[in-house]
Order: sequence, then C-alpha cells, then structure tokens
Amino acid sequence: MDLKTTYLGFELPHPFMPGASLMSEEMDTVKRLEDAGASAIVLHSLFEEQIVAEQMATHSATDTRVDAEALSYFPDQENFRLGPEEYLDHIAKVKAAVGVPVIGSLNGASTGGWLDYAKLMQSAGADALELNVYYLATDPQITGLSIREQTLDMLKAVKAEVKVPVAVKLSPFYTSLANAAMELEQAGADGLVLFNRFYQPDIDVEELEVVRTLRLSDSSELLLRLRWLAVLSGKLRSSLAVSGGVHTVLDAVKAVMCGAHAVQLVSALLQHGPAHITLLRDGLSQWMEEHEYESLAQMQGSMNLERCPDSDAYERANYVHVLRSWRR
Repeated sequence: MDLKTTYLGFELPHPFMPGASLMSEEMDTVKRLEDAGASAIVLHSLFEEQIVAEQMATHSATDTRVDAEALSYFPDQENFRLGPEEYLDHIAKVKAAVGVPVIGSLNGASTGGWLDYAKLMQSAGADALELNVYYLATDPQITGLSIREQTLDMLKAVKAEVKVPVAVKLSPFYTSLANAAMELEQAGADGLVLFNRFYQPDIDVEELEVVRTLRLSDSSELLLRLRWLAVLSGKLRSSLAVSGGVHTVLDAVKAVMCGAHAVQLVSALLQHGPAHITLLRDGLSQWMEEHEYESLAQMQGSMNLERCPDSDAYERANYVHVLRSWRR
C-alpha cells in the first residue's frame, strides 16, 4: 500500500511523526521513535525565554548596570533541561543518529534577536523549522490585528535567516483563521500545524492557589482540527499537519481525508510508547486496503470543503442541524 506523503517538501514514507515534546530530549527515545518507523523527528521547543534569559545573564556578567531583578522575571533555568547551546548540540547529535528529516522548534511570542537562533538551528543540522507561536493576550489594549502582525513579523524574520522550510504552529483562536493562514502563506510559510494546545490552569479553592495541570489529548479534540483542515485544504499550497487528537487509525483517516499531509503525535505516544507509530502506520495501510484505496494521495483532501459549492452555507446548515438534533 502506498502511504507516501509530502510534507514541507520532504517525500515521506507515511504521515506519522512525533510532535514537539520532551520525548525528543533523550537520544534513546529518539532512536526508538525512528526504529518504530517515525517519518520525521520534530524536536521539543527552544523557548524565547530561555534564549533571552541566557543573553541577559551573559550581558550582566560584563555590565554592572544590569539590574539583577530584571533576570528574576524569566523562568528558572532548571525548568529547561537543555539550554540554547545544548539545544544546538542536541540537534547535531540527533541529525547524526537518524536517517529521517529533523525538524527544530522555536517557541515564542515576540520579535527580537532570539529569532537569530533559527539560523543557528539550521547550521546545527535541522532540515526544517517549526515556529511555535504561543501567545495569550490578557491586556485588553492588545488587538487581534496586532497579534497577527506580530506573528507575521516573526515568520518573516525567521525566513530571512534560513533556507530550510518553515512551518508555523498556530492557535485556533483567530477571528478569521482562514485569512490568517493565507497571510502566513503569502509571508513565506511552507506549512501550517493545526493546532497548538493551550494548557488551562485549575484552581485549588482550599489553598487559594493556581494549579498547573497537564491533561493529555483524546480523540474528541480532533474535531476542531478536522474542521479547519477541511476549510484550508484546497485553498492553500502550504503543507498541513494535524497536531492534537489523533489516537486511532480512524482519527488518522479522518485527518488525511480532510487534507492533512502529516500527522503529529504526542499524547498517544506518551500513553502507548513509540511503538504506537508502527500500529497506526500498519493499521492505516490495512484500512486503506479494505476500503480499496491505492494510495494516501487518493484519499488526501477527499472530504475538504472545496468539494462543497457553498462551504459557508454548509457550515451554517450543519450548525442548525446539530442544535436541532438533541432529543431528551
């Protein structure tokens, strides 16, 4: 069965790959992911805060005018196992150890000199980059337009530094996501990853504390991704990756039918281990054979909204139908 797909210009044997997570910090796990059949390795993110904190710390060592209090606003470096320089070394080690494309990840929210690390990551051996845009505006003076412009500026800054493909990992919380995606493609994005997960804090009402919680995804989170894959597929030339909610073979089938070129896995691999890649790859092949598909390309985008003559009307009608379908 032909499972080949093209993502960020790379011809891959199948669409399954680990998404950005701490799994890629350990070389042993990276090798296990490749042995399980991962079509590419997406590394964990290097954070803007890490880079800026290190730059400020270096500057403070040679400039007594730097206020030590300023450094206290950055996360404790113990929160990050690999600093910026170690991250670059890790890219080189992973690239030397595996035979699949290696995708570095930069996570940030603003323009600045930290984006110069994109070029350093390319030099260290990254075959592509993923710009992970994570920004939650709590200031009511910040407009949606300014956030989008900032994201475009970040992308342009990275594209000016590197020759390797660049994907942008997006939040779903844009007023007009389709327009934002089009502008990102016009600004040079080679691919889009749908979507970044925003981890929601909980409240301890007895201790009056904010509690950090990590809840792994499940298949229910895929529905939002399916909608936007279906909307964007056929309208954009950029590669599309799904991230969040793919746990089963049928999840993957749905994502590909809606237009995904790549399927990034995190929660499923944390729960089941690297071998889950093999299970999904083989299961997808079996499902396609049973349903008489000859290739993944034949299936890709077959359920996107380009097949609907009036997608806006379809979405509205679907909304009404779902609301009226409830029966007590």
